[in-house]
Amino acid sequence: MRFQNTALAALAALLPTTTWATPDDAPFARIQTIRPAAVEGNWTKMKMPDGGRTAFASISYLMALDDDWGFGPGFYGAAKGNYGGIFTVGFTGQRRWRLSGNTHLAASLYVGAGGGLSSEQLRFGGGLMLRPELSLRTETGAWYTGVGVSQIRFPSGNVKSGVGLSFTLGRALGFPSFSPEDAGRPARATQRTGLGFDEIALTGGFEKPRGGSRDRSDAPLNRRIGKAGAELRQYIVDGSWWGIEASGAAQGGADGYMEVLGQIGQDWALFGTPRLRAGGQLAAGLGGGGALDTGNGWLLRAGPTLRWITPWGPSLRLDAGFTYAPSGAYSAPYLRAVLAMPLDRAPTLINDAAPGTVRVQQLGASVMHLPRVRFKDGRQEAVSHLAINMSREFSPRFYGAAQAGSAAAGSAGAYSFGLFGLGVQSDPLWRSLRVGAELLVGAAGGGGVKVGGGAVTQGELWAQWSVSERLRLRAGVGEFRTIRGNDQSTPLTHLQLSYAYGTLQR
Repeated sequence: MRFQNTALAALAALLPTTTWATPDDAPFARIQTIRPAAVEGNWTKMKMPDGGRTAFASISYLMALDDDWGFGPGFYGAAKGNYGGIFTVGFTGQRRWRLSGNTHLAASLYVGAGGGLSSEQLRFGGGLMLRPELSLRTETGAWYTGVGVSQIRFPSGNVKSGVGLSFTLGRALGFPSFSPEDAGRPARATQRTGLGFDEIALTGGFEKPRGGSRDRSDAPLNRRIGKAGAELRQYIVDGSWWGIEASGAAQGGADGYMEVLGQIGQDWALFGTPRLRAGGQLAAGLGGGGALDTGNGWLLRAGPTLRWITPWGPSLRLDAGFTYAPSGAYSAPYLRAVLAMPLDRAPTLINDAAPGTVRVQQLGASVMHLPRVRFKDGRQEAVSHLAINMSREFSPRFYGAAQAGSAAAGSAGAYSFGLFGLGVQSDPLWRSLRVGAELLVGAAGGGGVKVGGGAVTQGELWAQWSVSERLRLRAGVGEFRTIRGNDQSTPLTHLQLSYAYGTLQR
């Protein structure tokens, strides 16, 4: 009856053997632990209060916390009916019981925040979403499938499903990591560490809707829409990749628009140099909100890409192409610029002469309270947010950070945001206390919150305590505001609990 003894046990046969330090390479840090992990997708049908029917698609990342429990971030979005644009982000806790050699029972609870397409018949309240599930899974190697019963509800609104069937597809993975206390030490490993992505990228660009594109009120779309977002990518082999991208509207009056897509791509060296590369990529996922008519929410995207890998490590990229909502009234060519920062790279042999350096990465959950949020109808109220956070040290002093979340309490259900930026931190002070500051920029909107075109910024001063070797508790104060004009300006308080681990920067 252990989390490790479920389908995740299959990872032992799939992962390369970790190479431990020997007397000959004693200065090098070694991987401290390999925790079982899994990626799960769910499909849950439900009837909406306005009489329509939809289904929520999800993707979650779960990591074993101990012998029985797993926990991790997740995302849910409407993927059926005319409800494109309903999204939530949050966390899932899961308990597993072994029933036989290839079956297990799982009880899960997802707690998230978000919403979308609010109306008199469709109310998400403060935005908090709960989804309990009980499912039976069958394992085949590293893969598993399951069927169960679940319910989706927004407790402060009227959106609630009955108890119905849900379907699961998952894959066992591993989560190898170094101790956070090894930060700054040289290290070697024969596998990717942490979440397993090779780079994180910041994206910014615009789309120009084509004739025939319309909003939810059936009015034509003739304005350019600016977008900002982020991307995680893993390279399968040289020039071939898969990844996840997310972005939101930051200009053009479409605040509240959000999209999350999976992508695959390939590029090739130009003019005999491996640093300048051209190719193409395909993407599919969910998008909507901001009054854009994306139908059931499914989006398709394709186009060419040009990439320059700088001698200093980061990459610059120019992407172009076409976005299309098959069941909606939205299609547009796009152009965007991308700055990609390396996290790891494909593993190399242990005798590689260029080892990497251990850097601390954190994955956490946040609750933020904003006491003076302005709404488009002129009122001002307190709103609380639930968010997923990720940070990565670039050096002992500087780090990069990303944050995505939605309103969970107040009256701003369907309000969501995505932010990214840089921070500075001190060395550990008295009893593992650190202090620091960070500045984030990004896109936000929805829920009737007044954010202009959607471009926002957030600054914060914080203090962080190391609860244990890997758990971090952080408290901060700051300000959230719109970048253009004075549509929004409110102080904020922030409480964050994170899991810290060492990853290899090569």
